[in-house]
Amino acid sequence: MNMLVSLFAFIFVVSLVVLVHEFGHFLAARKAGVPVYEFSIGFPFSPRIATFCRHKETAFTLRLLPLGGFVSFSADGDEDACKLLGTSRLSRASIMAGGPLFNVVFAFLVFIPAFMVKDGVFLLQAAQSSANALFMVVSGTLSMLGHLFAGQGSAESLSGPLGIAMMAGQAANGGVADLLFFTGVLSISLGIMNLVPFPGLDGGQLMMVLIEAVRNRPLSAKAYQVINVAGIILIFGLSIVITWHDIVKIAS
Repeated sequence: MNMLVSLFAFIFVVSLVVLVHEFGHFLAARKAGVPVYEFSIGFPFSPRIATFCRHKETAFTLRLLPLGGFVSFSADGDEDACKLLGTSRLSRASIMAGGPLFNVVFAFLVFIPAFMVKDGVFLLQAAQSSANALFMVVSGTLSMLGHLFAGQGSAESLSGPLGIAMMAGQAANGGVADLLFFTGVLSISLGIMNLVPFPGLDGGQLMMVLIEAVRNRPLSAKAYQVINVAGIILIFGLSIVITWHDIVKIAS
């Protein structure tokens, strides 16, 4: 029973914070006039099983594996049809930053009802507590990343899907407030981690925009594709290593 609670809590929380992240990209792209051809609930590489509706050029879809979500800037997977690379560097930077920004704002909003439930306080006091909690979590996450990059920490302090699933289950068993707190913390972590200048992440995309600004000329679409694919492979490999550490920690 506890395993099922962990599984459902993991799917719900991770999907929610990822969809919030992607919605930030979506709104920023719409504001910049960049077409978004698909907004999907589900894992990117799983088959599409339903299309809920269409608005302008965007199809809102459901994928077979209901974990997370994504937005697609390419029509029918055709990278040549992607207009994102043709827009201004400022617009592309705003689109890439939109996802992490929405994660942080969402965490602030989620912490408010959590404090109201847990502490029995009114809205204004809960909002103040939420702002304090937001500052503490952001500071703690940045400090942890700083120590990792400085070689003063260990990758074992990170959690993969299995570790997150176990924490989500514990939070769900702790009640609504605990689950809300966990959701907010995970949302902040996702937003900040995505700003790390690593290929395949939003931070990597922002770094390429910066490189283009320094060079005063754009990178080719092929370069973007190679860098992003390499980043995805590296992230997948890192996820396997971190998940293995999760298994060892749970077994011990």
